[in-house]
Amino acid sequence: MSAAVLVAVDGDADVLRDVGRELRERYGRHYRVLTFTTPDDALASLKDLDDVALVLAGQWLSGMTGGELLSRIRRLHPHAKRGLLIAWGEWGDRETGEAIFEAIARGHIDHYVLRPLAAPDEVFHQAVSNLLLEWTEARRTSPYTIHVVGESWSGRAYELRKVLGRCAIPHAFSLADSHEGRELIAEVGAEGGLPIVVFPDGNVLRNPTDADIAVASGAPVDPERMEFDLVIVGAGPAGLSAAMYGASEGFGTLVVDEGGLGGQATSSSLIRNYLGFPRGVSGRRLAQQAYDQAWVFGAKFVFMQRAVDLERDGEVTLTLSNGTRVRSRAVLLATGAAYHRLGVPALEELSGAGVHYGGPASEAPGATDREVFVVGGGNSAGQAALYLARYARRVTLLIRADSLGAGMSHYLTQEIAATPRLDVRLATEIVGGGGDGWLDHLVLRDRRTGAEETVPADGLFVMIGALPHTDWLPPEIRRDDRGFVLTGADLDGCPWPSPRARLPLETSLPGVFAAGDARHNSVKRVASAVGEGSVAIQVLHRMFAAEGLQPRGRPQEPVDVLGR
Repeated sequence: MSAAVLVAVDGDADVLRDVGRELRERYGRHYRVLTFTTPDDALASLKDLDDVALVLAGQWLSGMTGGELLSRIRRLHPHAKRGLLIAWGEWGDRETGEAIFEAIARGHIDHYVLRPLAAPDEVFHQAVSNLLLEWTEARRTSPYTIHVVGESWSGRAYELRKVLGRCAIPHAFSLADSHEGRELIAEVGAEGGLPIVVFPDGNVLRNPTDADIAVASGAPVDPERMEFDLVIVGAGPAGLSAAMYGASEGFGTLVVDEGGLGGQATSSSLIRNYLGFPRGVSGRRLAQQAYDQAWVFGAKFVFMQRAVDLERDGEVTLTLSNGTRVRSRAVLLATGAAYHRLGVPALEELSGAGVHYGGPASEAPGATDREVFVVGGGNSAGQAALYLARYARRVTLLIRADSLGAGMSHYLTQEIAATPRLDVRLATEIVGGGGDGWLDHLVLRDRRTGAEETVPADGLFVMIGALPHTDWLPPEIRRDDRGFVLTGADLDGCPWPSPRARLPLETSLPGVFAAGDARHNSVKRVASAVGEGSVAIQVLHRMFAAEGLQPRGRPQEPVDVLGR
């Protein structure tokens, strides 16, 4: 039996009995279930527990509210998921509703959970199971976790972790001389050297290539055919959205990405303002589900291949890094963007050894009880800082701007202000730092006064600005001075070599479109990228109609589904 604990707290004996019964009957084989009628008793017991997975609390308790109790539990067990128990329809009570809004905004709870009404109550269990899934994945204890063992945090082991992160695959890393590393090596052997990658099905790869990782994970690396209606370059939110809508509407669709799924979105540990996910969703899970959805509709994917050239001769031909040439009626550039580098040589040398470009989804457990810094003023940086605050002793968010709200959503600024162990330093930049094999200090400069300060640091996550992945495009595709692709009305006055009118999202080359972060003046939000991906398919319909084309992916003759 796992030592992980599920806790329920409620002053109503009948409610507590029902909640405890549902938890024990469904989860009692694998978790310990504890119930308490008072918050004081719960806190006294929780102080002595090591592994708490979930705490559920009613709002109206003796001596404090459920939100206050769960806030205190967050300090004791930052990894534990926290749910506020409410009765069905109680969200309509003004006082309860305001308590829920405030508790979520301040990060005191993960979400509310409806009390069970009857046995079995699958609505209750769906909420509990989702919270437990998030807990296991954050702790890297899910049975689907891929394990990497290496001799150091940097080098090839770090590159493999980046590949797995780009593929939106849950994974954990262990040093070879750690307890977990020695156990894995003893189990699978060290022949062939390190690093090793151990998959959930028992398959073991030794110092694999990126393509080996993709194939072993079930991801294709070569196209199944060479002619399509639409080739999408980039498997971020815009590309996945276009793939799903394109394939579902009968277009023969191929997605090409040199990394994996999700693009920059996978650096977001929790996206709370995405429509349809009231409890929030990680960028990795959103990417996984979008991939599954597009694949079921028939979209084809090729990973670990980079688009290196594009030319138009009637149709558009895309050349991949392995020399394969794919022809398509249209191409959608959804290549996204990458974070700027700091440009501090001593810190660049520590990439993967305490210094990370992008979000902390895979590195957060290693930040437990450490001093961690996040650089950036956008939503992704704010989400990363909040996520790290569950693990680190102290998180400091460094922002060049003079206010937190200059580039960040209001709900995030509220939660950051209310989060313990999370500090914000405005008008601050990093000018130095270093360490002997691992980051141990940073040099910070106050942009207002010029004063510099050296601070201890165990981890740094850099999420500043972005550069588009467009340097491989031919000169016929016009870009702005930063490399973002110009489309639609931004090209007014530019030559247009086609008898039909230029369409929205279309670039200066007919049949080539752009969506998402790589497009000039796009809104850098996941929902906006998803929206542009879906709009691109409607635009593709207009192009096909104007040019008298029929999708290759749709049967040319009617199919009698009854078999007559």
